[in-house]
Amino acid sequence: MFAYAADPTNAPAWYENIKAVERRSPREISFTAEFLRRRLTYVYESVEQVSGERLVMRTSEGPFPMETTYLFDDAPGGGTRMTLRNRGEPSGFSRLGAPVLARAMRRANRKDLARLKEILETA
Repeated sequence: MFAYAADPTNAPAWYENIKAVERRSPREISFTAEFLRRRLTYVYESVEQVSGERLVMRTSEGPFPMETTYLFDDAPGGGTRMTLRNRGEPSGFSRLGAPVLARAMRRANRKDLARLKEILETA
């Protein structure tokens, strides 16, 4: 699970809103996404990776600063549980819509994780 989910080139397959990925360097990845009817391009830098346990990425370019963390641990009864956490601070006009944005992101994350589970269980 970790190898698949932590590989950014797989993101368009399981993240509904990510439309394109481009590796800029071994640590920098550019994502193009469509979210709330807007096209966004942002660059993440991998800042921490513990194989099989954790991946932390932070934006180095984009509409607002954001950090994404993937955590992996053993699930009760076997298997692996993945937790996806996005943290960010919208600024300017985006700040006004932050509560709506947060709900939309949580909803999208749930759908994305369900899609990832489906992909991994049928592989």
